[in-house]
Amino acid sequence: MNIRNLLHIPPAKYPIRTILKWLWRSWHGNHTQAVLNAIVGLLSVGISLLQVWAVQHAIDVASGVVEGSLYVAIGLMGGLILCDFSMSVATVWIRNVLGIKAQNRMQQRMLDRILRSVWGGREQFHSGDVLNRLEMDVNNVVNFLTEVIPNTLSVVAMFVGAFCYLFSMDKWLAVAIVAILPIFLSVSKLYIGRMRNLTRQVRESDSKVQSLLQETLQHRMLIKTLESDDTMIDLLEGQQGELRRRVMHRTRFSVFSYLMVNFGFSVGYLLAFFWAAVRLAAHTLSFGGMTAFLQLVNRIQKPARNLVNLVPTFVSVFTAAERLMELEENPLEEQGDAVEMPSPCGIRLRNVTYGYDDAENNVIEHLDFDFKPGTCTGVKGETGAGKTTLIRMLLALVAPKEGQIEIYHGDRSERLSPLHRCNFVYVPQGNTLLSGTIRDNLLLGKVDATDEELEDVLQQSCADFVFDLPDGLDTVCGEQGAGLSEGQAQRIGIARSLLRPGSILVFDEATSALDLDTERELLQHILSSHHKTVIFITHRPAVLDYCNQILQINKIPS
Repeated sequence: MNIRNLLHIPPAKYPIRTILKWLWRSWHGNHTQAVLNAIVGLLSVGISLLQVWAVQHAIDVASGVVEGSLYVAIGLMGGLILCDFSMSVATVWIRNVLGIKAQNRMQQRMLDRILRSVWGGREQFHSGDVLNRLEMDVNNVVNFLTEVIPNTLSVVAMFVGAFCYLFSMDKWLAVAIVAILPIFLSVSKLYIGRMRNLTRQVRESDSKVQSLLQETLQHRMLIKTLESDDTMIDLLEGQQGELRRRVMHRTRFSVFSYLMVNFGFSVGYLLAFFWAAVRLAAHTLSFGGMTAFLQLVNRIQKPARNLVNLVPTFVSVFTAAERLMELEENPLEEQGDAVEMPSPCGIRLRNVTYGYDDAENNVIEHLDFDFKPGTCTGVKGETGAGKTTLIRMLLALVAPKEGQIEIYHGDRSERLSPLHRCNFVYVPQGNTLLSGTIRDNLLLGKVDATDEELEDVLQQSCADFVFDLPDGLDTVCGEQGAGLSEGQAQRIGIARSLLRPGSILVFDEATSALDLDTERELLQHILSSHHKTVIFITHRPAVLDYCNQILQINKIPS
């Protein structure tokens, strides 16, 4: 029977070589910390081997085997202890000061990659899962690149240095001590495969727990009104129970492997002690020599243990790398300088068809329409007819499966791409405020907007209530605009979008939380200028009355 099948080792999603290449690319930008850790580690190895010699020398001086000053020997030991202490302090400083910078850089790079990638119309991963990866897996990878690899270099140096030192004292024992390593290396591949599978399962369960916690907190009010507190706790217990079972399974496998490895090393140390005692009794080895002998055996076995124990670390980082690589699977959007069209510009759809990859039927089929420059168009249709999909295509978030969308001004016409997104002002439905001050939220629309510009768009959006708040623009909002009413949050969201310079305004049920009078005043402000092309996705008659053309989208029958 195949051993991989016996141990239930599934095939890896990415080849080891692919993961190593990804880790190599991720290492760039972290050279300083890695090099400093390597230097400190190698210095620590040298100090440790000098301590072995210093102890042997002090004992031999004290026992009269060699001549010398006992005070000098003890002073040398003390100096080496201080040097070792300083290396430990340097390691902590490098980890705490540079480590957080490295983690921040990688999180920024991953988030930037996600934001710039093509959005396929469906979120592949739960946001809680993505957060788990950006926190836990990024930390795992950064720690591996900046600490584990440099430390491995010092571990290998310690192993080689201690082996050579011991070999100079007793070559046969030195060879016997390391002879056990090939046995561990021969089974490491099977161990890695099994451990990767178990670690992957644990990480997936951990992500599910975080996702459930995030959704529960995000929809706390809904859960309370549905009186579903116990239900959510039960769901959490179920997910946590699955996580505990997987952790226990991995722990049992890890403990068994740990015991087998350390049993072999313990037997080796006992044999080394026995052989040293025999030589001491035969007067072929001094007491100081025996002390150095056993210290060297320990310094060979300790790095050997560390090298063997690196296997779970490699397993963990490979799993983390795989999970981060999955976030990069979506290709990047078209990159380049923004392409700004003269104002006002129009949008023309030519025989456009779109369907999501996981759906059997198309959402939109053979749609032709011209959103002419300077016009106001109302888009209406029943639920599921494709209004949201239309918005996504207009904003170049998804591309038509058939046909094409053009953005034009006069005789200039270009196929719509993400580079044209600068021409759009998009106001989504619902409450889209972020935690922070009202000013912080508005500046997302234009980072260098002046207070005069902020006041102007607030007036234009009928959000002048902000000026009556005690802290005005610096009023702090909680998550999703907590502290403001839905209508207030919606108007601030509109003001934020109007700060953008784009000439095509897309409103997706953006006035749904406003009363009739406020809605009419807002529409009059927005439509007072004819230098904008306005598109309303709406069912509200008051909004449609202001439109000079209507696009009716009908649901495609199954």
